[in-house]
Amino acid sequence: MFENTFAAELATRLGSRIEVATSENLVEGLLISVNSNLITIDTTNGYGSGNRLYISIDSINYVRFPATAA
Repeated sequence: MFENTFAAELATRLGSRIEVATSENLVEGLLISVNSNLITIDTTNGYGSGNRLYISIDSINYVRFPATAA
């Protein structure tokens, strides 16, 4: 039940910079896709096109949206 609410909130933030923590990783990138089970993050490192990382919503411990520089 919570996963649906969480996914709906994340879907309102498509295109945002995001940090996602799981039990094993901390991932930073651009939120490019959300569905009821997965989020997709573009982990561009500044040197050409980045890698897409798919993370199960069930495995997310926390999400942070870093403030952008003015």
